[in-house]
Amino acid sequence: MPATSVLRRSLAVAAAFPLLTLAACGYGSEAEDDGAAKVAAGAKKIDGLDAVKIGYFGNLTHGTALVGLEKGFFQKELGATKVEPAVFNAGPSEIEALNSGSIDIGWIGPSPAINGYTKSGGKNLRIIGGSASGGVKLVVNPDKIKSLKDVKGKRIATPQLGNTQDVAFLNWAAEQGWKVDPQSGKGDVTVVRSDNKVTPDAFKAGSIDGAWVPEPTASKLVAEGGKELLDEATLWPDKKFVITNIIVRQEFLKKHPKVVEAVLKASVTTNKWINANPDAAKEAANKLLEKETGKALPAEVLDPAWKSIRFTDDPLASTLNTEAEHAVKAGLLEKPNLQGIYDLAPLNEVLKAEGAPAVDDAGLGVK
Repeated sequence: MPATSVLRRSLAVAAAFPLLTLAACGYGSEAEDDGAAKVAAGAKKIDGLDAVKIGYFGNLTHGTALVGLEKGFFQKELGATKVEPAVFNAGPSEIEALNSGSIDIGWIGPSPAINGYTKSGGKNLRIIGGSASGGVKLVVNPDKIKSLKDVKGKRIATPQLGNTQDVAFLNWAAEQGWKVDPQSGKGDVTVVRSDNKVTPDAFKAGSIDGAWVPEPTASKLVAEGGKELLDEATLWPDKKFVITNIIVRQEFLKKHPKVVEAVLKASVTTNKWINANPDAAKEAANKLLEKETGKALPAEVLDPAWKSIRFTDDPLASTLNTEAEHAVKAGLLEKPNLQGIYDLAPLNEVLKAEGAPAVDDAGLGVK
């Protein structure tokens, strides 16, 4: 099949399923209580804007958004411009929301950002900052899989066709010399695309033998008797790779640069606070997750999951380029032109004011 056809199929399939699950509530679900986000008395709107719509996932890898919303850091920087949060289950639906203007800024994984940028011909989004590295693991049933070579012939779950973990697992499998059809998931190992919410139940039922998933799903599987077989961070130089970026609609960035700057300042403040207060930070993230889902993560899941994630303002741009190469090798993406996907100038201004070093766009910034 031609590469362009593969790209169209992978994007279409990846986008279809999350939209079905979100149809009843539009793009994502509005958080009932965005934590401590109270508009201070006498606060003024930035650029005269009433509200900024921020999207994120209910994953610990989106901890910057979780903690920043719960602790009120975003609302503090935005003054009387109200924060309107929206929670998503998958990247394609968040990209759809960004394209339609249903959100303005979002926390999202690298693969959806790459797909969204290339599908629009580089016209719909910019990556404006980093958020997190790591927090992805291969967890298996120890009765069925004793070593990495035992993964061959087994059923391994990933969150979604073409998503960041799906691409990573397909690339890893190819490096083992195994052949897998990227669309059907069939081959020397069977890839089962499974929503993170249902993967633990599938694991308990024995319908999958393991999963390549982000936190807290990985630690949930370990709590169910699974064994961590591989931490994806060990496959990367210095154990660093981007798992969550901050993106913005290009039109919004042009019209409301001061609002974007305020969000980035809040993100930098949040990451600094997280790294200085890891225990309080994980509790804040868990508190917001409990509000959204009705159930907090138990300590045996929360503690190991939080430890495996590194929160950073650096988007680790060179690793995004590598992840794009992995998607091409897997047959899920035609070789993309990522020139212009980053605009890190606003973030670097914030970092300069904080006395922190600038971050690099690996040559993929706007000209």
